Amino acid sequence: MFENILNAVAAGLIIGCIYGLMCIGLGLIFGIMKVVNFAQGELLMLGMYVSLYLVAGFTAIGFLGPYAAPFVAALIAGPVLFGGGALLHRFVLRHVSGLSTASRQDEGGFGQLIVTLGISLILQNGGLILFGSTPESVLTPLSASAFILGPFPTGALLFLNKAQVFAAVVAIVVAVVLWLVMERTTLGKALRAAADNPVAATYMGIDVDRAYRIAFGLGAAITAIAGGLMATYLSFTPFVGLDYVIIMYSGVVLGGMGSILGAFWGGLLVGFVQQASTLVLPPQLQNAAIFVVFLLIVGLRPQGLFGRSAERA
Repeated sequence: MFENILNAVAAGLIIGCIYGLMCIGLGLIFGIMKVVNFAQGELLMLGMYVSLYLVAGFTAIGFLGPYAAPFVAALIAGPVLFGGGALLHRFVLRHVSGLSTASRQDEGGFGQLIVTLGISLILQNGGLILFGSTPESVLTPLSASAFILGPFPTGALLFLNKAQVFAAVVAIVVAVVLWLVMERTTLGKALRAAADNPVAATYMGIDVDRAYRIAFGLGAAITAIAGGLMATYLSFTPFVGLDYVIIMYSGVVLGGMGSILGAFWGGLLVGFVQQASTLVLPPQLQNAAIFVVFLLIVGLRPQGLFGRSAERA
């Protein structure tokens, strides 16, 4: 029993780090742009397929070998989706978000919901046409081996999947780099200013529309990297985003809407609850356990763990 608990806790923390990175992408978009993006799960899916084709379809990173290439491909998926996200904002989302909607009664909220839902459906069905419905995965020998720690005083052994461990380490590094960019660079200060008060930021010479474009591109890139990391240890199809968009929203709301740090901790909590629930519940009820904890936390602290009750963190 102790061994089962130990492995469930370890798996929850490892998976939670990857979920945390995934949630940061959504939290970044909402925190800066106030856009509820229903297509975030499809950005995750695209990151998986970009990583897959970089490893299997191109030889440019093949020299890195089957151990390093999948993780490098996941990182490369970030800039690819950054470009795609920036273009998506430039030609579509800018018309239903930002200062262009300030004079509308709903501030573009209805348009955002319809547009992002439409993008989600287009990407799902477009992915089905382009990639097919056969489950894919980014093959790496690491996913079939584990680090074994122990025995502990009770004789228990701890098994850590190598692909998940390396994916979690990369996720933590990317999250730290993003935090440093947001806190220590001119770009980060401009993005935070555009988030706090876009009108005042405009008077200070900040191109708010450009800031929003960069924010959406960064949100897409971060989620795509998380998708590429997840592809190293699980299979996926063009509809995989449906399974994880609920997890992303749960993590972001638990952490506090608009808080990037909170989004990571929210994702970590979701991963921990999901894996720990397997000790007492069948796998089919893992998401049910997530929502039970979600309701408990939101009932006690509606603004989330790191959110503010009156304004965005």
